[in-house]
Amino acid sequence: MLKNKSMYAILGILSLAPSSGYDIKKYSDKVLSGFWNENFGHIYPTLKRMLEDGMIEIVSGDKNEKKVRYGITEKGKQEFDAWLLEESQQQPVRSEFMLKLLFSSGQPRENVIHMLVNYKELHIKNKENYLGILKDLEEGIQEISKERVFFHKAILRKGILSSEAMIRWCDETIEELQPKQP
Repeated sequence: MLKNKSMYAILGILSLAPSSGYDIKKYSDKVLSGFWNENFGHIYPTLKRMLEDGMIEIVSGDKNEKKVRYGITEKGKQEFDAWLLEESQQQPVRSEFMLKLLFSSGQPRENVIHMLVNYKELHIKNKENYLGILKDLEEGIQEISKERVFFHKAILRKGILSSEAMIRWCDETIEELQPKQP
């Protein structure tokens, strides 16, 4: 059975603190952005199903509060904890860039080089983004408790190293495509 991974991302966020759909999206964009993406089109239907399944509940807030805030239930905690212990499934990699590169042998080399230069720039920006988040993390991010900093740093290091590897690969591939000087 294919599991809804968005549910687990949301349970993870709610295990930290009760949150509204907007708060979940904000956390996803700020903290999970380098490796996970949630959008409102997934968040709200998933919250509705989780509420119906008893994984989460509406937590009462201030009467003037306009946003509905959700909290994780005991059933949700059990489901989340069980999922954390499951072996992770290998996710298929889908890269439009790699697909295009694979079929670019009939293209002029300068077009392929241009494509690689743009791809390299994307990874340079990704690396800069990861380094910025790492700096923010070291200065303290309100949404991330001190106990969880190690885990975020580990994920950021993976992103930084992956970006560096892609930048190096782009440089090597561009060099191979350059006309050889006699």
